[in-house]
Amino acid sequence: MFTGLFGSGNLFGIPSLVIWTIAAVSIGHFIFRQTKYGAHVLATGDNSRAAMVTGIKVPRVRLSVFLISGAMAGLAGLLYSGRLQAAKYTLGETDLMTVIAAVIVGGTLLNGGKGSIIGALVGSLMMGMLNNGLILMGLEYSQQLIARGGSIILAVALSQAGTRPA
Repeated sequence: MFTGLFGSGNLFGIPSLVIWTIAAVSIGHFIFRQTKYGAHVLATGDNSRAAMVTGIKVPRVRLSVFLISGAMAGLAGLLYSGRLQAAKYTLGETDLMTVIAAVIVGGTLLNGGKGSIIGALVGSLMMGMLNNGLILMGLEYSQQLIARGGSIILAVALSQAGTRPA
């Protein structure tokens, strides 16, 4: 039952992981783009002092973002353990660099104020394709890390080039 719901199961021929992804992206996109809370998160990320001056409770927004992030990490752990049918405290610890790269490639600025859920999804799909390509090319793990790091540097350079004042 657990692995069917959180990992390797299907619902109407659709893998449960795809359903979880669509649900998380849809809910996140709606909250981020259609609610006042999403605007507060963006404003806090862009300039916390200006957000505070406009009346946004910046510490509360930051705390709530950390809480939501922790809840999503917990859900990711459930999905990981359901897919692999095993759990280990070190599961996914090597994925941090790939996740950061995916978010940056998806258009989120490192210094905040710009980003989207759909962009993060597209970035994660691109990084997944890059990872699969690196594996299919037969590169060793250290070489894969170098290639992923290069993609992060390139994405950060491109994102910073677009934000320079004229």
